[in-house]
Order: sequence, then structure tokens, then C-alpha cells
Amino acid sequence: MRCAVGCGHVHLGSDTAYGLDAVRGDPSHPVNNGLACGRGIRESADPDGSWLTRPLVRENGELRQTSWSDALARAGDAIADAMADDPDEVAVLGSGQQTNEAAYALGKLARGGIGTRNYDANTTLCMASAVKAYYRAFGSDAPPPTYDDIPEAETHLVWGANPAVAHPVMFRWIRQSADDGDLVVVDPVETKTAAVADDHVAIDPGGDLALAQAVLGHLVETDSVDEAFVSEHTEGFDRVVDELPPVEEAASEAGVTLDEVEKLASLLDAPTLVYWGMGVNQSVRGTATAGALVNLCLASGNLGPGSGPFSLTGQANSMGTRVVSSKGTWPGHRPFEHPDHRRTVAEAWGVPVSRLPDDNGPGPVGMFESSPSVVWTVATNPLAGFPDATAAREVLEDSFLVVQDAFRSETVELADVVLPAATWGEAEGTTMNMERTVSRVRPATETPPGVRQDLDIIADVAARVAPGLLPRPSVSPSELFDEFAALTEGTDADCSGLSYTRLDGERAVRWPAPDPKSEGGYRYYDDAEGSDAPEWSFPTASGKAQFSALSGSSLPEPADESYPLTLTTGREADGYNTGVRTRSDTPDQPVARAHPDTIDAHRDAVADPEGDRRTTVVSRRASVPVTLDPDDAVPPGLVWLSIHHPMTNRLTSPAVDPQSNEPNFKQCAVRLEHPETTASTDLLAAEVSD
Repeated sequence: MRCAVGCGHVHLGSDTAYGLDAVRGDPSHPVNNGLACGRGIRESADPDGSWLTRPLVRENGELRQTSWSDALARAGDAIADAMADDPDEVAVLGSGQQTNEAAYALGKLARGGIGTRNYDANTTLCMASAVKAYYRAFGSDAPPPTYDDIPEAETHLVWGANPAVAHPVMFRWIRQSADDGDLVVVDPVETKTAAVADDHVAIDPGGDLALAQAVLGHLVETDSVDEAFVSEHTEGFDRVVDELPPVEEAASEAGVTLDEVEKLASLLDAPTLVYWGMGVNQSVRGTATAGALVNLCLASGNLGPGSGPFSLTGQANSMGTRVVSSKGTWPGHRPFEHPDHRRTVAEAWGVPVSRLPDDNGPGPVGMFESSPSVVWTVATNPLAGFPDATAAREVLEDSFLVVQDAFRSETVELADVVLPAATWGEAEGTTMNMERTVSRVRPATETPPGVRQDLDIIADVAARVAPGLLPRPSVSPSELFDEFAALTEGTDADCSGLSYTRLDGERAVRWPAPDPKSEGGYRYYDDAEGSDAPEWSFPTASGKAQFSALSGSSLPEPADESYPLTLTTGREADGYNTGVRTRSDTPDQPVARAHPDTIDAHRDAVADPEGDRRTTVVSRRASVPVTLDPDDAVPPGLVWLSIHHPMTNRLTSPAVDPQSNEPNFKQCAVRLEHPETTASTDLLAAEVSD
């Protein structure tokens, strides 16, 4: 498991030493049937980065090795002292890199033991807008379609995503299906996915919502709406239509032609899967745009097998954190604000209801803005992964920082306590992929003596700050699985019919699975044998799907005279998250892709436009030295930086979507400055501060 496609891997442990001898795709796994991508193999078999093998504590400004008892005592004392003052003084940040069992235990401790609102996971930085859109439309989270629908679709509309790079195995299925249909990409950049597509609609950065509105408007004007489906199974359509901008105006705002709008609208006549990714989600308009894409599916009748809205998730267990970790909902997607669900969880955990927060908190960016006195990060690297990373550094420097991770990172370098944890191939548990399939993961090798399982570390901290909440280590993953699965019984994300025994036998099972024999398929849809028509049932107040009428926020930083260019960020083919495990080829300074015309127009800011293309990218928050790479795939006026480089997020904006709290990573205003100019400015600033 290396990304949210959820491919099963076979890990072969070394016979003579610690580690893995070989990694390959698992031919018996029902998700990938033996397929695997190069990145997934390499990162498991031979990851880059520096392994953490001993607990560390900070003394006299330096990290030094210590015993587990000392490290855990320091972490526990700091958390307990902060809790005594105010539970919200403790901020806990989890990850889509944990197993379900570890994510559940961390959430149980954060919410039920510590009682903090300041708990979340790095998955909110990438998927929260899609989650909010699903809830608004269907009353429940997660995509309705599954991988089984990919070969049934005739049109594959990829919007703000690059699965050729991010999800190679899944993209293979998409391309195979598109051989007899259409593959169309909407993206400002000609990505690797766009390069092999039948058509590429190159919108302006931030123009996604306007384009989706233009396409819906065209469907309305040409009487192409599936009136029967809309009338029988949805609500809110008329309000959305009343608030649509004129098609020509929306197309102009998106930076596309009316012909391109017409082409996109015509594609929806056939069974269509609409995929989207971070280009949509990571925006102050993320929830509104994701909702607008769902609107297109509803209006065109593209809901049901072989069609529908399909958000593409990144991390291996992003879905699991949404179902079990208590970050955005209680286990099983139980809503925070509902008193009955809070009571159910409190009784199951044996804690007072009053200890459980009645909302899910301010999100990752918001929790840092509250300047907590203790921060505990688990399998994540906020110093590189948060927007406006310089501000994140200031928060971490001022807090007592506990870092639980398998690899050394920028965040580790600031830590007061470092707790070395096991990683994939060393841990036991389960994960959930983006189509809701739960799979088992098992250790293929022992861990070094200084490394512990995530579950045992969390349980040991719990024993010090909330005695009796979790079993004392060592903790049985299967017992934790049974506990959270039972808490999902009767919910929209019912996993109560799953067990390790069942997963060992079937390899992987898709939820909802409310009993030991059932497995989820396409959601909200029942086409029972013998029925005249399929039946639809949505977990909304009315039982019908809801059109989204969100208008979206204004973009926080449009280009202007002082910052005339737009920065966007994206994935590299072999990069992963903040790059800690995939950085062997990462230069000291980022490589910025830009159109040759952009470089020529700003040649005064480049050391030597014909040779030495060093320059400095400057935003309202920071300046970062880069080397420019001329690239026709990037439109003029845009600067592209890798999300994996630790310097990139010094530049990005901390503005968040008002619905989802997801940051606006994909767009901010920047300019280029000559390296000598920036160096002189930095030197002057340092002299003034001295």
C-alpha cells in the first residue's frame, strides 16, 4: 500500500538481516491483481531518507539519543501539563500514513483522553473539500463509484488531477477503457495525463468553478438535462440554475472558448466518470467546485454503474482516517454535532460525554493559528507540508514538539522528543483505499530494537495521560479493529461485518459491509433483479440527492503589478508527499517549470536566460531560490513547483476553503527576482534585525 489506489504488495523479508529483499505486486489481491507501479516498489524496497532508529530528546539545543522510558515520560509530562491548563493547548496531527488501527487509537486518545478540539490529520490538506461536497450532495462521504465502473464508462473526464503520475495502476485501467471512448483532461498545465488524452482543456488557474458552471449552463440551454432523473431523485436544481452566470461570461472567466464548453457538455451524453484531484480540492473554492462537478453528474444523469463523481485520493489510508480516526466525524462517519452519536461514542470509550468536543475543530491550519503549547505529529511533516511554512515553523519552534515518525524530516529537526515508529512492511493492521476497500497489511520483517509500532507508542502515551483508555502495550491490532468496526455498526460507513478472519480469507472487502457476507458496490443504488427500474436512496433528510448552490470564495491572491505571475504546485512522477522517502534526486533548490515566453518576459530577473537560469520566486510570505526549466507544457504567466520539495510551501497561501478548511495550495501570486537582488535584500533585512 503506497497510495490510495490500494494495490496489494508482496513483501519478502531478508533471510540474513533486517529489511526487505524484494517487493512485487500481489497477484491474488483483488484490487490490483498483481499490478504495481515503479514508485510503490522502489519506496518499499529501498526508500530514500534517513531512518529513525532510536528515541531522541533535545538537550542544550541538540537532539541526542535516549531511552524509550525517558522519551515517553517527557512527551507524557508535557501533554499532561498542557491538558491540566486547557485540553486545546494540545494539538495532535495524524496522517493518511497510519493503519486504521493506529489512526483509531490516536483519535480515541486525542478526543476521548485529552479532549482537544485541536486534532486533525494531514488528509484534510488534500481531501476535505471533496468530503464536504459528498456530504452536501449525498449526505455521506466517499465516492459512489468503484473501480468496477471504470471499464463500463465511455467517457473519462479528468479534472484537476494527474493520475498518470499520481495513480499509475488506476490510470492504466482508465486508458484501457478510454480506447473505446474518450479521455479528456481539464487542467491549466499539459500534464502527463493530458499529453495522452483525446483532448486537453487548458483553463486559467482558478477557473474550475466557472467552467463547471458554464458546462451546466450549456446543458440547460440545450435541453440536455436528464429531466426525469433530476425530478425524481434530486432537489435544489432550480435554485442552482437561477444563480448560474451566463455561459459566455463563465467561459471567459475560466479562460476557455464556447466550443470547449460545448465539447465538455456533449461528452456527458455518454456514461461518464468525472475524476478530480488536488487541482480542484486545494482551493478556497474547493468545496464549491467539487460540488459543481457533482452537479454535472446529477444534471446529466451520470449517476449509476459506469458513471458518477470520483475524487482521487493520494495517501494510502486517507479514506481510513475519514472513517475511523475521529478527526472530522466520529467512527463510522457519525456527526460531531449530533448528541446521540457523541453519547454512543462516549459510552463505548468509557469517558464523560462532556470531554468529547461537539465540533471537529478548526482544521490543521487553524489549529496552528491558535499557537498550542504542545504539538504531537504522527507520520507527517507539517514544516514542509503546511502552507506558509515559515509561519508553521514559528508555531513549532514556540511549542513543545513531539514527533512520531519512521524517517528524519524537517519537522524532526525542530522536535523536543522524537519517537521512532515502524512503517509499511513492518506494521500490522488494515487500510482503506479510495474506493472504500479494506485490506490487511502485515509485517514482512522485524523492526530494529529502538523502533516501536505506532499502536504501542500511542498506547504508552495514553497510559501516562489517560490511564485505562487504551490497552497497555503491546496492543493487539485485531482487538482495536474489532472495537472501531463495532462502532461503525448501522452507519453509512458500516464495517461491522469485517474481521481479520474475513480479510485473511478474502484479501480485501469494500464497505459498507454490515454482515459477514455482504460487500458494498455502487452506493445509493439498487438495481435488484426483477425490478422495473433502479431504486435510489440517499442518506439526506429528504432521501434525495442535493444540488450544490455554493458560489465559492474570491481567489485570495490574483496576479497584480507587484506579483504578476501565478504559482501552482503539483506532483512529480516519483515524488511522494513531502519527499522525505523519495528525495535522492531532489536538488538543494527547487526546479521551477515555466513557459519559455514567461522566462523571456522576465529575463531581467534571471541570472542568464540562455544558460544559468537561476532566479528567485517571491510571494507575499517568502522568497525561494529556484532554477527555471523552460517547459511549453506550462502556460505563459504560470510558475510550477513540485509539492515534494521542502521549500515550496514557504511561498503558498494559508487561506482556506470556508467550508472544508482545506488550504489554497494551487494558486498564489508571485514574481521573479534576480538572485543578486534577493541576496542583497535578505542581507539588508538581516542587518536591520541584528
